[in-house]
Amino acid sequence: MLIFEDARGLDLSATLDCGQCFRWLPRQEGWQGVVGGRSVLARTQGRALILEGAQEEDRDFWADYFALDLDYPALQSRFCAGNRRLRLCVEENPGIRVLRQPFFETLCTFLISQNNNISRIRAIVERLCVLAGQPVAYGRFSFPQAARLAEFSAQDLAPLRAGWRAAYLAEAARQVASGQICEAELRALPLAQARQRLQSLKGVGPKVADCVLLFGLGRWDAFPRDVWINRAMDTLFPRGVPVCCRGRSGIAQQYIFAYARAHLPRGGEKGEKEGKKKSD
Repeated sequence: MLIFEDARGLDLSATLDCGQCFRWLPRQEGWQGVVGGRSVLARTQGRALILEGAQEEDRDFWADYFALDLDYPALQSRFCAGNRRLRLCVEENPGIRVLRQPFFETLCTFLISQNNNISRIRAIVERLCVLAGQPVAYGRFSFPQAARLAEFSAQDLAPLRAGWRAAYLAEAARQVASGQICEAELRALPLAQARQRLQSLKGVGPKVADCVLLFGLGRWDAFPRDVWINRAMDTLFPRGVPVCCRGRSGIAQQYIFAYARAHLPRGGEKGEKEGKKKSD
């Protein structure tokens, strides 16, 4: 068991169920998840984050994953002081954190996420892990490595019931396994070039690219846009991302996204579909 005495206000439910990750499942005792081949049960108690099943030698791994090194209270104070409407968004869900997820897993899960809902994304991802991953604790399976997934064709991935997304997964695995898409390069490139490089992959549009940059590569300045964010920006921030978010706009995006889903009108079905097409 690992205990982090001060999780700096982390809210597990708000963070793990907001659409940025898909391998955490709610349990009566907390949240059961698999990250980097490690299977744990996470819960909070007071200010502490408790990870049952985690090993002491993995303390740095989990601290990095949950971004416990970032001073979120100070960052939130900066956001709140800088923009009145952004303060409303932060105060709605102050416990949301942007996770540092494994790059290849993030790429695959957001390829799967296109025109999909969270419960179905989770189900497809779990089937993928059972098909190509390795057994880990709590009856779960690890996310497959790129080299392993590259052995599968789109036809081999039919049991996932992922539809046209299966071809995207197979191609992404081949390019990552061969080094054509390189994590280290994407971390080093200027943001615009890294986004362009990701978009060279079949099935990766601007939204998926920015999700991978933000959630899988720790590029805090990436700002994924979907129908909810477009609506929020038009309604709340018509002049663009507030200046106080500079360098951390992707983190602000999570607060804006959660606020938009809770408070802004859903719009018609046609508008939703058009927004999804535009953002993917």
